[in-house]
Amino acid sequence: MDIFFPLEWLAKILTYNILHLSTTGVWAEMVVFFIYDTLKILLLLIFITHLVGWLNRYIPIAKFKSFLSSHRLFGLEYFLASGFGAVTPFCSCSSIPVIIGFVQAGIPLGVAFSFLITSPLINEVAIALFIGLFGWKITLTYIVCGMAVGMIGGYVMQKLKMEKYVISLASTKKCACQNGEVAISNARQISKEAFVIVRKVLPYIIFGVMVGAFIHGFIPASEVQSLLVSAGMWGVPLATILGVPLYFNASSAIPIIQVLVEKGVPIGTALAFMMATVGLSLPEAMMLKRVLRTKLLLTFLGVVTIGIIIIGYVINYIFTP
Repeated sequence: MDIFFPLEWLAKILTYNILHLSTTGVWAEMVVFFIYDTLKILLLLIFITHLVGWLNRYIPIAKFKSFLSSHRLFGLEYFLASGFGAVTPFCSCSSIPVIIGFVQAGIPLGVAFSFLITSPLINEVAIALFIGLFGWKITLTYIVCGMAVGMIGGYVMQKLKMEKYVISLASTKKCACQNGEVAISNARQISKEAFVIVRKVLPYIIFGVMVGAFIHGFIPASEVQSLLVSAGMWGVPLATILGVPLYFNASSAIPIIQVLVEKGVPIGTALAFMMATVGLSLPEAMMLKRVLRTKLLLTFLGVVTIGIIIIGYVINYIFTP
């Protein structure tokens, strides 16, 4: 069950009952999409920025950061971050508040990117649908490959040492609280700092979701299908490129993948298309632009793109007769 279903219900009430848009029109679908995604991402951002504010105040985050940076965990940190991403029910844009929280808390960049890469690719609903449609072998291969992309991508991003390209969202104002002050003063200060970050990111969120809503409403999947069927060996990179401008979560993309496979698209090519739509969406890139400078953003997109193309070819090799 979608934990954000009350927001979807509210979006439909506002669209159909308040704005009186037709339930069968493309514009109504776009408005529902925009309201739902904007509210979901905004609430996540408010919650996570407050949570990180409290953690920074009362838990030694600096020691945790230092531990991750100075101890050899032999990749376990990337595995844990990818595993956390796999079990969180977020699409690519919904993962943005979490990555902002990671950056705000000073978590190593590669670990944060392992979560960001894996979170939209794998979730429990997608896994259940995969098992029902494609069987456990393809499902298990997909999970392993998705987590591998997250782990390897995070490791590569860490080794590139691009921390200087992260844009700071922290407030420059110092906390005026003194020892012995009541807890409510701390709460007010933490909330104030959290909303400073929310205000900085909100315009990018709104613009990104607007683009996503437009793409969601007006780009037909049938055009993509006809191209991929005739692409041959170039189908995997083509599928990845075509998937980038689109915007789906893993659960809503799976029925499209089923149709593509039924129409003759190899399973690895279809999965590359899905991974690109959920892990490399244009709206996600627009939101990340507020947190990552251009060089780091392009590097991230390039690493994930290469990983998706490799996975597509590997799955085609294993499962295509």
